[in-house]
Amino acid sequence: MISFELFPSRTVSLYMGKMFLVRTFAVLAMLVLILQALDLLTESGHILARPGNGQPEILRYLSLRIPEIVAQFLPFSVLLGTIVTLSTLNQNSEVIALKASGLSAHQVLAPLLITALGVAMISFTFNERIVSRATATLDQWQKLAYGPVPVDRGDRSNVWVRNGDDLLQVDQVRGRGDQTKLGGITLFDRTGGNLVAIVTAKNGVRQGNGWKVAPATRFDVASGKLTPVGETVIAAGVRPDQFTLATVDPNGLSFMALRSAIADLKAGGRPTKALEGAMWHKLSGPLSSILMPLLGAVAAFGLARSGKLFVRAVIGMMLGFLYFVADNFALAMGNLGAYPPFLAAWAPFLLFFMIGEAVLIRTEE
Repeated sequence: MISFELFPSRTVSLYMGKMFLVRTFAVLAMLVLILQALDLLTESGHILARPGNGQPEILRYLSLRIPEIVAQFLPFSVLLGTIVTLSTLNQNSEVIALKASGLSAHQVLAPLLITALGVAMISFTFNERIVSRATATLDQWQKLAYGPVPVDRGDRSNVWVRNGDDLLQVDQVRGRGDQTKLGGITLFDRTGGNLVAIVTAKNGVRQGNGWKVAPATRFDVASGKLTPVGETVIAAGVRPDQFTLATVDPNGLSFMALRSAIADLKAGGRPTKALEGAMWHKLSGPLSSILMPLLGAVAAFGLARSGKLFVRAVIGMMLGFLYFVADNFALAMGNLGAYPPFLAAWAPFLLFFMIGEAVLIRTEE
């Protein structure tokens, strides 16, 4: 007799969901431990090369890097957790018992799919609240060669702007619009591609069509003289958004913050295709956890005594790997402008959802 309920019994659903969660996060903990140890072998030398850095800076690096690794490998951990869970259930003939009670393949997988949806929601919230901030802070810290980081986490550091032949480099940018403040300014005054002078200043604010900087000094390349000039106006025609939006890192911004930055860039007539793809991927990335029970379901169905359980587990793992390859490829094509941003973020998800459903239906038949 076929059961028309969406889920198995409450006891079975909780049993499968708990088993799935425990194995998923156990795999995630193992991956984070191994990958963080390998990453630390590379970065610890750079951190300790900075005078004054020691164990506190190493621990700080770990606190900023671990969230990135967790966010990057959580979907893969869900895939491995799915395969381990379903293989165990199959090996113990529990899947056969469920199907013998009248449950379809979709009903057997329903507890895992709902649990994966919960994992996806946790992943999205974790990315928005923790990963984006940790990434932004770590990126700024690395740009400063693991030196002291300014308290304001919203600052932009090491921003370069081109104004005609001239190049303008700013160590730190604070605020937005006409309230933008610059710190550590270096203007490379060039004529016809040749460097004429270098103007440096500690601070700068918006004034008219340019930027008033002080205290400033001017180094004349031809004469080799360094002259204090006090206050002076430089970079006429450079807009504030050229500083604040010059280095938009989608990984260091939340979904809403990135959406706001894209709107500002569009208003300024700047290209936004790559950023739009990254914005949509902030949704499709966490939701990829829902795909993993479908892609790994091939390990659940079929007789364990047939000797092909390991082969089916490998097939499920290969489907998951192919998804991650297709996802990265689509994002790369979106960055190049070959794919529309929405398609670059969602096409692999929809494609492998249909592949997973086709494999599941074929397996059930």
